[in-house]
Amino acid sequence: MTEPWNPLDHVPEEFPRTEDGTKWAQKLWLNVPGPFYTGETDTCWTGRLSAPRHVLYGGPHLAEFVYRQPKTPEEVDCLVDAAWDDPLDGYACDGDSRWTPDAVRDWWRGRDEVAEHVTALARRWEAGGADPYDLDAAGGARDFLAYLAGELETDLRAYVFRLENGRYPVTGDRLPML
Repeated sequence: MTEPWNPLDHVPEEFPRTEDGTKWAQKLWLNVPGPFYTGETDTCWTGRLSAPRHVLYGGPHLAEFVYRQPKTPEEVDCLVDAAWDDPLDGYACDGDSRWTPDAVRDWWRGRDEVAEHVTALARRWEAGGADPYDLDAAGGARDFLAYLAGELETDLRAYVFRLENGRYPVTGDRLPML
Protein backbone atom coordinates (compact mmCIF):
# COMPACT_ATOMS: atom_id res chain seq x y z
CA MET A 1 0.00 0.00 0.00
CA THR A 2 1.34 3.41 -0.86
CA GLU A 3 -1.54 5.53 0.42
CA PRO A 4 -4.07 5.04 3.18
CA TRP A 5 -7.41 3.63 2.16
CA ASN A 6 -10.38 1.97 3.76
CA PRO A 7 -12.11 -0.70 1.67
CA LEU A 8 -15.32 -0.14 3.61
CA ASP A 9 -15.51 3.41 2.23
CA HIS A 10 -16.31 1.78 -1.13
CA VAL A 11 -19.12 -0.49 0.07
CA PRO A 12 -22.53 0.87 -1.04
CA GLU A 13 -24.74 2.39 1.64
CA GLU A 14 -27.45 -0.25 1.09
CA PHE A 15 -25.01 -3.09 1.82
CA PRO A 16 -25.40 -4.20 5.44
CA ARG A 17 -22.35 -2.98 7.37
CA THR A 18 -23.21 -4.24 10.81
CA GLU A 19 -24.87 -7.39 11.94
CA ASP A 20 -25.62 -9.33 15.07
CA GLY A 21 -22.75 -11.82 14.83
CA THR A 22 -24.73 -14.60 13.15
CA LYS A 23 -22.59 -14.57 10.02
CA TRP A 24 -19.41 -14.42 12.08
CA ALA A 25 -20.60 -17.44 14.08
CA GLN A 26 -21.11 -19.28 10.76
CA LYS A 27 -17.83 -18.00 9.24
CA LEU A 28 -16.17 -20.58 7.07
CA TRP A 29 -12.69 -21.36 8.41
CA LEU A 30 -11.19 -20.94 4.93
CA ASN A 31 -11.99 -17.20 4.76
CA VAL A 32 -8.77 -15.18 4.65
CA PRO A 33 -8.74 -12.63 7.51
CA GLY A 34 -9.95 -9.20 6.55
CA PRO A 35 -13.04 -7.03 6.50
CA PHE A 36 -14.93 -9.31 4.08
CA TYR A 37 -15.91 -12.92 4.78
CA THR A 38 -18.73 -15.37 4.31
CA GLY A 39 -20.94 -17.21 6.70
CA GLU A 40 -23.48 -19.62 5.25
CA THR A 41 -23.73 -19.08 1.48
CA ASP A 42 -25.49 -20.75 -1.41
CA THR A 43 -23.93 -23.59 -3.33
CA CYS A 44 -24.78 -22.29 -6.79
CA TRP A 45 -21.20 -21.33 -7.66
CA THR A 46 -22.05 -17.72 -8.46
CA GLY A 47 -19.37 -15.86 -6.47
CA ARG A 48 -16.56 -16.45 -8.94
CA LEU A 49 -18.68 -15.00 -11.75
CA SER A 50 -18.33 -11.56 -10.12
CA ALA A 51 -15.12 -11.95 -8.10
CA PRO A 52 -12.93 -14.67 -9.61
CA ARG A 53 -9.76 -13.37 -7.88
CA HIS A 54 -11.45 -13.21 -4.48
CA VAL A 55 -14.03 -15.98 -4.09
CA LEU A 56 -13.65 -19.74 -4.11
CA TYR A 57 -15.85 -22.68 -3.17
CA GLY A 58 -14.85 -25.17 -0.55
CA GLY A 59 -16.94 -25.25 2.57
CA PRO A 60 -19.81 -27.58 3.37
CA HIS A 61 -21.58 -28.32 0.11
CA LEU A 62 -18.91 -26.14 -1.60
CA ALA A 63 -20.12 -22.92 -0.01
CA GLU A 64 -18.33 -19.73 -1.06
CA PHE A 65 -15.54 -18.06 0.89
CA VAL A 66 -13.29 -15.01 0.46
CA TYR A 67 -9.71 -16.06 -0.27
CA ARG A 68 -8.30 -12.65 -1.18
CA GLN A 69 -9.31 -9.33 0.37
CA PRO A 70 -9.83 -6.39 -2.00
CA LYS A 71 -7.03 -3.86 -2.52
CA THR A 72 -8.84 -1.43 -4.82
CA PRO A 73 -12.32 0.09 -5.06
CA GLU A 74 -12.92 -2.01 -8.19
CA GLU A 75 -12.14 -5.18 -6.26
CA VAL A 76 -14.55 -4.12 -3.50
CA ASP A 77 -17.20 -3.72 -6.22
CA CYS A 78 -16.52 -7.29 -7.39
CA LEU A 79 -16.98 -8.69 -3.89
CA VAL A 80 -20.12 -6.65 -3.33
CA ASP A 81 -21.52 -7.99 -6.62
CA ALA A 82 -20.73 -11.54 -5.50
CA ALA A 83 -22.53 -10.83 -2.23
CA TRP A 84 -25.60 -9.48 -4.02
CA ASP A 85 -25.78 -12.72 -6.05
CA ASP A 86 -25.88 -14.89 -2.92
CA PRO A 87 -29.52 -15.74 -2.16
CA LEU A 88 -28.64 -16.67 1.44
CA ASP A 89 -27.15 -13.23 2.15
CA GLY A 90 -24.09 -14.94 3.58
CA TYR A 91 -21.48 -12.25 2.93
CA ALA A 92 -20.41 -9.75 5.58
CA CYS A 93 -18.03 -6.81 5.78
CA ASP A 94 -17.65 -6.39 9.53
CA GLY A 95 -14.47 -8.44 9.87
CA ASP A 96 -12.51 -5.47 11.18
CA SER A 97 -14.65 -5.47 14.32
CA ARG A 98 -14.31 -9.25 14.75
CA TRP A 99 -10.76 -10.24 13.80
CA THR A 100 -8.02 -9.58 16.34
CA PRO A 101 -4.27 -9.58 15.69
CA ASP A 102 -3.99 -12.85 17.63
CA ALA A 103 -6.84 -14.44 15.63
CA VAL A 104 -5.14 -13.45 12.36
CA ARG A 105 -1.89 -14.99 13.59
CA ASP A 106 -3.76 -18.16 14.60
CA TRP A 107 -5.31 -18.38 11.12
CA TRP A 108 -1.84 -17.98 9.59
CA ARG A 109 -0.42 -20.75 11.79
CA GLY A 110 -3.19 -23.03 10.42
CA ARG A 111 -2.42 -22.23 6.78
CA ASP A 112 -1.05 -25.73 6.11
CA GLU A 113 -4.49 -27.19 6.81
CA VAL A 114 -6.02 -24.59 4.49
CA ALA A 115 -3.47 -25.50 1.78
CA GLU A 116 -4.18 -29.23 2.17
CA HIS A 117 -7.92 -28.65 1.87
CA VAL A 118 -7.62 -26.39 -1.18
CA THR A 119 -5.11 -28.78 -2.82
CA ALA A 120 -7.60 -31.62 -2.44
CA LEU A 121 -10.33 -29.45 -3.95
CA ALA A 122 -8.11 -28.54 -6.91
CA ARG A 123 -7.35 -32.21 -7.59
CA ARG A 124 -11.04 -33.07 -7.39
CA TRP A 125 -11.98 -30.30 -9.81
CA GLU A 126 -9.12 -31.09 -12.21
CA ALA A 127 -10.32 -34.70 -12.29
CA GLY A 128 -13.75 -33.41 -13.32
CA GLY A 129 -12.66 -33.29 -16.93
CA ALA A 130 -13.77 -30.51 -19.22
CA ASP A 131 -16.62 -29.09 -17.13
CA PRO A 132 -16.07 -25.30 -17.33
CA TYR A 133 -17.17 -24.72 -13.72
CA ASP A 134 -14.74 -27.35 -12.44
CA LEU A 135 -11.93 -25.92 -14.57
CA ASP A 136 -12.64 -22.40 -13.31
CA ALA A 137 -12.74 -23.57 -9.68
CA ALA A 138 -9.50 -25.53 -10.14
CA GLY A 139 -7.88 -22.39 -11.53
CA GLY A 140 -9.15 -20.41 -8.55
CA ALA A 141 -7.78 -23.03 -6.18
CA ARG A 142 -4.36 -22.84 -7.85
CA ASP A 143 -4.50 -19.04 -7.59
CA PHE A 144 -5.31 -19.26 -3.89
CA LEU A 145 -2.48 -21.74 -3.29
CA ALA A 146 -0.01 -19.43 -5.05
CA TYR A 147 -1.29 -16.49 -3.02
CA LEU A 148 -1.04 -18.53 0.19
CA ALA A 149 2.58 -19.41 -0.63
CA GLY A 150 3.43 -15.87 -1.75
CA GLU A 151 2.09 -12.43 -0.99
CA LEU A 152 -0.63 -13.39 1.50
CA GLU A 153 1.83 -13.18 4.40
CA THR A 154 2.59 -9.53 3.59
CA ASP A 155 -1.11 -8.79 3.12
CA LEU A 156 -1.93 -10.32 6.52
CA ARG A 157 0.87 -8.37 8.16
CA ALA A 158 -0.68 -5.22 6.65
CA TYR A 159 -4.08 -6.30 7.99
CA VAL A 160 -2.67 -6.80 11.50
CA PHE A 161 -1.20 -3.31 11.17
CA ARG A 162 -4.70 -2.04 10.27
CA LEU A 163 -6.24 -3.77 13.28
CA GLU A 164 -3.60 -2.32 15.60
CA ASN A 165 -3.47 1.20 14.09
CA GLY A 166 -6.89 1.78 12.54
CA ARG A 167 -5.52 2.15 9.01
CA TYR A 168 -3.61 0.20 6.41
CA PRO A 169 0.12 0.94 6.32
CA VAL A 170 1.71 3.45 3.99
CA THR A 171 5.22 3.40 2.58
CA GLY A 172 7.70 3.54 5.44
CA ASP A 173 5.45 1.92 8.06
CA ARG A 174 6.91 -1.13 9.74
CA LEU A 175 4.71 -4.21 9.46
CA PRO A 176 4.16 -6.45 12.49
CA MET A 177 5.25 -10.05 12.37
CA LEU A 178 2.83 -12.95 12.13
